[in-house]
Amino acid sequence: MNLPPVILASGSPRRSELLRSLGLEFNVIPSDAEELHNEQLTATEISQLNAYRKARAVAKRFPDALVLGADTLVYLRNTLLGKPANLEDAHRMLKQLSGQAHEVVTGICLIHLRGHRQRIFAESTAVKFRPLTVKEIRDYLARINPLDKAGAYAIQEHGDKIVEHISGSLSNVIGLPVERLQEELALWER
Repeated sequence: MNLPPVILASGSPRRSELLRSLGLEFNVIPSDAEELHNEQLTATEISQLNAYRKARAVAKRFPDALVLGADTLVYLRNTLLGKPANLEDAHRMLKQLSGQAHEVVTGICLIHLRGHRQRIFAESTAVKFRPLTVKEIRDYLARINPLDKAGAYAIQEHGDKIVEHISGSLSNVIGLPVERLQEELALWER
């Protein structure tokens, strides 16, 4: 791809791995922008706003780069399930998700300040959890670190133990919708 230097404005190792799968060379410069949460906005709006804020904060320091910001949110009906504060909170979240369908939304912002270009979009994936017992939740939490994961789970880490079905992009649930991102980057070159 014929792109400006690419910067991923995220310290997420999962996002780096997914972006690497596209064959892109990039630098990682995590954004220090604070994530906002507003009950007046939809999951799509919040994720896009946060992705923009993250990308813009890094792009101001590197205006010649194409900066990618991302924000992944887990929503059960209209309730945001962010990153759990502790293991007790993680247990509570997984209990809430047990047997339920929920939505995982990732907002993406591509911004190139010097070129006066930006593109903001979001992808959504429906995820249905298996009904989980207290023991299954405890066992799952013993296998992963849920504290840095929205909704207290990682589909790529023993997800088969908790997830019954997904409809949409698997990589989106992991943190970066690579199929859509590849399309957007191809358009960026034109």
